[in-house]
Amino acid sequence: MVISKKPLHFIVALLVAFMPLISIANPTNDSTKVEAHAVEATHEKTDAHAESTHEGETHAEPTDIKSQVKAFTKHHVLDSHDFTFFSDNKEGKHYGFSLPIILWDNGLQFFSSSKFHHGEAVAESNGNYYVLNHHDGKIYKTDASGTLTEDEKSGHPTNVRPIDFSITKSVLFIIITAIVMFFLFTSLAKSYAKNGGIAKGAGRIFEPLVVYIRDEIAIPNIGEKNYKKYMSYLLTIFFFILFLNLFGLTPLGVNVTGNLTITFSLAILTFLITNLTANKNYWGHIFWMPGVPKLMRIVLAPIELLGIIIKPFSLMIRLYANIFAGHIVLMSIIGLMFIFKSWIGSSLSFGLSFVLSILEILVAFLQAYIFTMLSALYFGSANEEHHHEEAHH
Repeated sequence: MVISKKPLHFIVALLVAFMPLISIANPTNDSTKVEAHAVEATHEKTDAHAESTHEGETHAEPTDIKSQVKAFTKHHVLDSHDFTFFSDNKEGKHYGFSLPIILWDNGLQFFSSSKFHHGEAVAESNGNYYVLNHHDGKIYKTDASGTLTEDEKSGHPTNVRPIDFSITKSVLFIIITAIVMFFLFTSLAKSYAKNGGIAKGAGRIFEPLVVYIRDEIAIPNIGEKNYKKYMSYLLTIFFFILFLNLFGLTPLGVNVTGNLTITFSLAILTFLITNLTANKNYWGHIFWMPGVPKLMRIVLAPIELLGIIIKPFSLMIRLYANIFAGHIVLMSIIGLMFIFKSWIGSSLSFGLSFVLSILEILVAFLQAYIFTMLSALYFGSANEEHHHEEAHH
């Protein structure tokens, strides 16, 4: 029986590993249409110069493809105000669905993102006009003609930006993940109660991970006495990051944990829980470290205080950089297939992207583990008892 299951496991592993490769066919930002128009305009200019040499034409084509790949890679990692499954650039059609736009601008403004017509039209709401900027994906207030004034130095629009509470693609998947986790672990808890502590159904897959986080992360780093009050957060943060990382490897093209604001919010939660639940011994070691000369205590206090801020900052950067870089590298390698346009180059790019896709699955689990482990370490240091110092002396 064990041998018969191995081919099935191998096929499932191959399918999962291939999922990120499919996402190259699913543009996740409507600004790719603008890039397509730019490429068409370039070809028109090239046709106008009919007397140009064949060498000049061959050089123009790779440049256009590179710009398309670069634009797609850039917009793949950005958030979006609508959800696009795929686009037909030749026909100018986008297949997906709109998301709600919620703005605060002299009152609550609520309308559908379809009003922007994929960034090509000005949206009107209660006499106010708004435009969706292709370059940064942000909404700016404008006039009826959609005028945007840009800063001469930075090139960024200087128009007023209303406070944006919109349900973007990233927010949508955060909500989906929350709902999935709620029903999944609620059913797991109910199955424990019904079957005398034995999990049944889909929850059996996640039970070993729950036990592992308790026995290998929470108890060793926090201690038997205090670990229970942190378990709910540690379990939530682990599966939240894990599910979002795995969603990012699907053809849906989401990049939630590769968004700096998301990782910043998660790091702030760990920071607040660590410092709000810390005991007197924790603060004593920071502001008046025992066992060192008094003059050194004054010097070490600001350094230790700075360390409180650096710890969550490292959490934020580590998760963001690994996921963001993984998406960029994978999309760039897949894009090489369209640049090479040869059996050898495309085959090498495909093989490399396939291996990288498998590595990304490992990274998805690893980053969730590291964030949870370091959070548990910080919680443990905040609850360390005073007797450890006496035992040391």
